[in-house]
Amino acid sequence: MPTGDALNELVISYVSKLEALAVSHLLIAQRWWGNANEIEGSSLDCLAMTSLIAAHSASIQLVTAIHPGFFHPSVIAKWGATVDNLTKGRWSINVTSGWNMEEFSMYGIDPLTHDERYLRSAEFIDVLRGAWQQKVFSYTGKYYEVRDLVMEPRPTGGLEVYQGGQSEAAIRMACRKSDWMFLNGGSLEKIQAIIQRVRVIAEEEGSAPKFAVYAIPVCRKNDAEAEGVIQSMLDNIDPVVLAKRQERVKGAEGMWANADKLSMLDTNEGFSTGLIGSPDTIIRQVERLKSAGVDMLHLALGDKLFEQEVLPAIHVI
Repeated sequence: MPTGDALNELVISYVSKLEALAVSHLLIAQRWWGNANEIEGSSLDCLAMTSLIAAHSASIQLVTAIHPGFFHPSVIAKWGATVDNLTKGRWSINVTSGWNMEEFSMYGIDPLTHDERYLRSAEFIDVLRGAWQQKVFSYTGKYYEVRDLVMEPRPTGGLEVYQGGQSEAAIRMACRKSDWMFLNGGSLEKIQAIIQRVRVIAEEEGSAPKFAVYAIPVCRKNDAEAEGVIQSMLDNIDPVVLAKRQERVKGAEGMWANADKLSMLDTNEGFSTGLIGSPDTIIRQVERLKSAGVDMLHLALGDKLFEQEVLPAIHVI
């Protein structure tokens, strides 16, 4: 990885490219440990990178991933309010309850049990929203406490909250606390089933989140060429790496559930979403996803033909 001026130039040019493509949001990850093999690679710090990108962007909405347990919510509320003021409201948060136990232990963070992590995240969101919405805010929970918290300067507007997960605990937290759910990729049928499940629970909880689905496009001049690219990738899967990946993600409920062969190609099932084929084929798949209830595509970009011919078309779907 480059450092110094080269790193800055790489980040700034990439953000400039995203804004030129009219991409609406950018997710800044918090992955403090990953080997880029059976798990995604370590990222640069989420707070530092958000600040850098905020200084070199004009329109894109910045969504910072934050793991409760690694940060106190009052501190993130203050930091986020500052970014919000600097960017005229272009900051949101992805509250990530976490599943990578090795990452928790490396940094000395209590991972809790699966459902307890979502309870901690729910309190984290309560403190964030309370600090942003009330001029003086106090809160006593199991995991967090603040007393007469005054947030100055005030944020410019409301706070939009994203989250991941698709377990029962994750879905109920989404319906109670969050505005958006990030879903792993998957077949249309799998995505439809998850969205329907969330909507059933939302009837009990009183509100439903919107949905962003992860997808990795493979766009070529025709379907056969794109399918050839995928087949080549499948033919070159390392079974040792695959076994290690399956072992790592077992701590996250719902990941690789009913996995198809395309899900073996990446850790978040992005190829399984089916943005594979000619531009027209991919556009039709995007239309089907929208009809199924998907509100946003969480894309891994880099496919030139997709960026040139598909992105402009799906902006108006």
